[in-house]
Amino acid sequence: MKTLDRELFSRQNLFGLGAENTAFAPFFQGTSYLNPLTKPGESAVFLANVTFEPGCQNNWHIHHAKSGGGQILICTAGSGWYQEYGKEAVSLEPGTVIVIPPEVKHWHGAKADSWFSHIAVEVPGEETSNEWLEAVSEESYSRLGTNE
Repeated sequence: MKTLDRELFSRQNLFGLGAENTAFAPFFQGTSYLNPLTKPGESAVFLANVTFEPGCQNNWHIHHAKSGGGQILICTAGSGWYQEYGKEAVSLEPGTVIVIPPEVKHWHGAKADSWFSHIAVEVPGEETSNEWLEAVSEESYSRLGTNE
């Protein structure tokens, strides 16, 4: 459900805003927030609630793995986009689950007119890493709003 109203969004965002995601800020266009739901090393799976301000999206990136790996997004509040390289963007709404295999170039983030949150699940694997790439072009991102 789209919302520009931060207070209304905060009530819908059940897993909380967390702190500004400064560590990964170079790989985001706009401001994002990170609320870890598990502690690294506490379990084989790391979970975090990632929140994007309206219009914020991360750069194209790839989750590499020798085996296993990848990422799962569980959309929880607001409205966003997910796009794999060479494919049409997919609208993300609460309840949408996206399974991202390793080695797939993609990006995800908020729609221009809505806050957005998803739980990010790092799928365990062997020799996993993330490769951050170029930003999503303003031209391609701005066209998305016209396709809804």
